Amino acid sequence: MAAADSGSKSLFSLDAYHVSEEFGFILPDPLKELPPYYQPWMDIALRVPELAQSHELRSHVNKMPLLSTEFLQKHRELRLAHLALSMMTMGYTWQEGESNTIEMLPRNLAVPYWEVSQRLGLPPILTHADAALANWRKKDPEGPFNIENLELLVSIPGGDNVQGFFIVTLLVEMAAVPALRNIATVINGVRSGDTQAVAGALEGISQSIQDMTNALKLMHVYVEPSVFYGIMRIYLSGWKDNPCMPNGLIYEGVQKEPMAFSGGSAAQSSLLHCFDELFGVKHEGKSGAFLTRMRDYMPPAHRQLIWDISLEPSLKSFVQQQADERLDQAFQHCVTKLLELRSYHINVVSRFITVPAARARQLRNQDSAVEMISRAPTALEERGTGGSGIMSFLKTVRDETKDTLLPEMKPN
Repeated sequence: MAAADSGSKSLFSLDAYHVSEEFGFILPDPLKELPPYYQPWMDIALRVPELAQSHELRSHVNKMPLLSTEFLQKHRELRLAHLALSMMTMGYTWQEGESNTIEMLPRNLAVPYWEVSQRLGLPPILTHADAALANWRKKDPEGPFNIENLELLVSIPGGDNVQGFFIVTLLVEMAAVPALRNIATVINGVRSGDTQAVAGALEGISQSIQDMTNALKLMHVYVEPSVFYGIMRIYLSGWKDNPCMPNGLIYEGVQKEPMAFSGGSAAQSSLLHCFDELFGVKHEGKSGAFLTRMRDYMPPAHRQLIWDISLEPSLKSFVQQQADERLDQAFQHCVTKLLELRSYHINVVSRFITVPAARARQLRNQDSAVEMISRAPTALEERGTGGSGIMSFLKTVRDETKDTLLPEMKPN
């Protein structure tokens, strides 16, 4: 970190937190292959969609050799290994849907998965850090970072919709990169009392949050709600707070007692946690507890960044003390844009979960199996894949964001 002029506290910098200047929380240039010794993993991981849908994945995994993790040395090797083992685990667990789940993950998958997870500080389940942040490549290496030129390394059943879902999520992360860079500017500006530097950085952050919302709108273009709800969603589900697997999952060779982990959730993205800590958004009760728990599903360096932002002097107090109109408006605009992003996310969740759930119930009442959503897992109807009661959770989080607006500028 660069030292401050006065020789006092060093400048706040993102360098210490595995945050890329160009890619933010996204893993830059993920590996596409592991060392040859691990080819048995990659051979199966690359075929998860077809093997799960043909009900052959479990038998393939059961025949897989138990491999040592000692030849995985570099961070990017560990991230690809975690991604591949995660995809196999989700496919293995949910191959037969909610009706024929498993009680134990076999040793040849569970032991290396646990070891890789421990080395990375991630849980042994598919996370946002795997499926979105470390699961991409450019088709044309010299081409742009956009949806036409990006593809996934590994996948789950759902065809092009899976690609659309995770690449759009990746683009939301990419849209936030300028905001992340500006967070450091805000913190350093508050420390030094530089009102104009803080205002300018906040204006940059609000534009970034708008760009995130615009990127999220692509979800409606590239993902079909019935495919997400009827096919993909169960493969993103965990074994905590899930009635399908009330006891959790035994990781054979790791420990005898079952363990419970949450499935994928947008709450596992470090972005909104950083914004909440910066703006002073307070989440209480069940929503606060769930969001705090989701930090355990993030890479440790990213988790540390969120914590360190929370320890900084209050930005909101600084804004109120300065009584500067440009600064007031910049802060207000940021919180308003964050509010709009969360409201739009509620719209997306309604279209992809709430509406298909109602349709599925209607079809089951008519004893119809014509549409794929009628065969979707019933246990998850009102829940996110992370296990939260989804609509009440999202609305609570949005309302808590609204409470952060400056009092004299709150809408009636």
